[in-house]
Amino acid sequence: MRTPASAEVTKLLLAWGAGDEPALKELLPVVYRELHGMARRYMAAERPDHTLQASALVNEAYLKLVDVRQVQWKNRAHFFGVSAQLMRRILVDFGLRRHYHKRGDGVRPVTLNDNLVMSVAQTTDLVALDDALNTLAACRPAKGACG
Repeated sequence: MRTPASAEVTKLLLAWGAGDEPALKELLPVVYRELHGMARRYMAAERPDHTLQASALVNEAYLKLVDVRQVQWKNRAHFFGVSAQLMRRILVDFGLRRHYHKRGDGVRPVTLNDNLVMSVAQTTDLVALDDALNTLAACRPAKGACG
């Protein structure tokens, strides 16, 4: 398979940017090999047990690229630069989602027993009762009465 010529890729990018949808269908086979190589290099830097494969990374990036309508592609380098940024962003998002799952995302919430929860009013009453008992004990320790 040949390496895509810069002029050919740029021509297809400009046509796609101008609204020519068939140009996108022509573009993908022309740039897929290079995108896949880029994805393999990114995946080589990831942990060995990563569940995302290079082909899946290319597909995710492709889905995001297709949704980008307002980009006016300048040339082949611009396209591959944006593609590289998308792949990195996908890997970061994937890692963040994995981190959330690792830290308890989706764990069932545990409700507390209402009988075990003390309110502020109950705490105030207990403090007042303790103060009264201490005052009573200080007045007449032997008899337990003030006077």
